[in-house]
Amino acid sequence: MPGVTQKRREFRRLHEAGCFVIPNPWDVGTARYLQSLGFKALASTSSGFAFSRGLADGRVSRDGMLAHVREIAEAADIPLNVDFENGFAEDFTGLAKNVQLCVETGAAGLSIEDSTGHAENPLYDFDTALERVRVARAAIDRAGGDVLFTARSEGFIRGRPDLAETVRRIEAYRNAGADCLYAPGIKTREEIEAIVKAAGPKAVNFLMSTATNFNVADLAGMGVRRISVGGTLSRVAWNAFMNSAREITEKGTFKSFEGLISNAPLNEFFLADEKKRQK
Repeated sequence: MPGVTQKRREFRRLHEAGCFVIPNPWDVGTARYLQSLGFKALASTSSGFAFSRGLADGRVSRDGMLAHVREIAEAADIPLNVDFENGFAEDFTGLAKNVQLCVETGAAGLSIEDSTGHAENPLYDFDTALERVRVARAAIDRAGGDVLFTARSEGFIRGRPDLAETVRRIEAYRNAGADCLYAPGIKTREEIEAIVKAAGPKAVNFLMSTATNFNVADLAGMGVRRISVGGTLSRVAWNAFMNSAREITEKGTFKSFEGLISNAPLNEFFLADEKKRQK
């Protein structure tokens, strides 16, 4: 199994050219299955993990998140990027400490949002948000500097869909030392190309969270380097589960069980995976 240093080196290499998809597992089983399909890296999902714990997105504690991402990082043979929300701290000292703790999980990358978590004032003001990026960058550098740092501008998913302000923040975060830039919620070609231009020459992560006509080749042509799906795969699973459970309780039928995978291939996959790890 590759070590932490090797995973981090590979994760950086993936961002140097081309475009890759980084899917988001929410537990060890989904991580190992996604890895088996040939994906080159994984990313945690704060919402997917929260739902699996019976919590709303944003309600997982710092220590709960750190334990979760450590488990995934140790279970996977490929690099893991951590959705570290807003760093679980309002103050700069706490942010720096928490970023260091995240680095210590063995993650290959981590992202920090400029979202406050408060509905009445959803984004940190520009100067505070920029200083938080600098603090996170410095904390990573003190810890060795090999963890890839993604800075996120959250306006489009926090009720502040202002492209000019998002571009302003992306440019500032780039100059403050972010390795990758991310504006979740942008959807149009105009928005995507504006963010890629603002981030240049740094890599851009694009969030694919709904059905769209854009494919990997389209996004690569716009200059996107990394495509994540956030909590979408988790919601795909929840959608199937909820529809099936509702059918049973509302209709008393079990039509949703038709065509399901049986236990046998799942057992075969995980037994083979276990044997591979014991070698």
